[in-house]
Amino acid sequence: MRIRPLAALSVAALSALVLAGCSAAQDAEPTPSASGAVDLCDAQVASGSASESITVEGEPGELSTAAFETPLEINELQSTPIVEAEGDPLENGQYVNFALSAFSAETGEELGALGYTPGEILPQPISAATPVGQIAGCAAPGSRFVATFPATDQAPGQVYVLDILSVTPTSAWGEEQEPVDGMPAVELADDGTPSVEIPSGDAPSEIQIEVLKKGDGITVEPGDTTLLQYYGVDWETGESFDASWTNGAPYSLSGNQYVPGFVQALEGQAVGSQVLVVIPPALAYGEEGSSDHELAGKTLVFVIDILATQHAAQQ
Repeated sequence: MRIRPLAALSVAALSALVLAGCSAAQDAEPTPSASGAVDLCDAQVASGSASESITVEGEPGELSTAAFETPLEINELQSTPIVEAEGDPLENGQYVNFALSAFSAETGEELGALGYTPGEILPQPISAATPVGQIAGCAAPGSRFVATFPATDQAPGQVYVLDILSVTPTSAWGEEQEPVDGMPAVELADDGTPSVEIPSGDAPSEIQIEVLKKGDGITVEPGDTTLLQYYGVDWETGESFDASWTNGAPYSLSGNQYVPGFVQALEGQAVGSQVLVVIPPALAYGEEGSSDHELAGKTLVFVIDILATQHAAQQ
């Protein structure tokens, strides 16, 4: 898989290109090992004359500047470390928070920046096939790189300053709160996977929301796109009907376009929180007979781990 430049002229377009991942560019494809897997540390492309000719000023985690002679001749993807932080190296599949500044190889003009303001972009899973993986490899958070992307049919040559900020856990990390009487009981496995015990008695007719863990991150706002883990249970049967945990990865849906009760449980909560919500049919999939949805008429229970949130773009 080959990667394409990450930048564009606006934050919205820049974000779209970052999230798109791999596309046509010059040869930047890591060589598979004998086992068929590519080690993240081995995925980092080499430094070279183009990337080494760039002077970067600023501290990692802060908006940077890049100075170089223009037009900069770029023949291949190159990556040069500017700051090599100490700490635990990145691992395949981790959700990485990063920030970048992009510059035109032709003029040196700054094209845009992304990730320096909380809520601008969701953390991304890293692998040997992703642009971030090929630029940073298995570097520790706090590291900074300058990378050069050659021109393609879709984009001119570009220069990036990439900061690896942190790794987002895949389960809620907030402070545990006292349980609320009458709500379903939640137990967590070692990896964070929840199980739910439904209390005896009739399902509530109104939505009920309980914060099980209170996070310390930014607040989920209306229109956000939130990265989360969820575990859904049918109140009547006590059986789980869907869960990101069994699907294998955290989940996000553009604009948080979930059923109304699920959205109510997200908005106003801090990243890092775990929320328990009981949703009556009217705020879920409607009363029985109102639709053909298999969950129509059901009272639903969700345990939601809020891992990150991306605010809606300002018009």
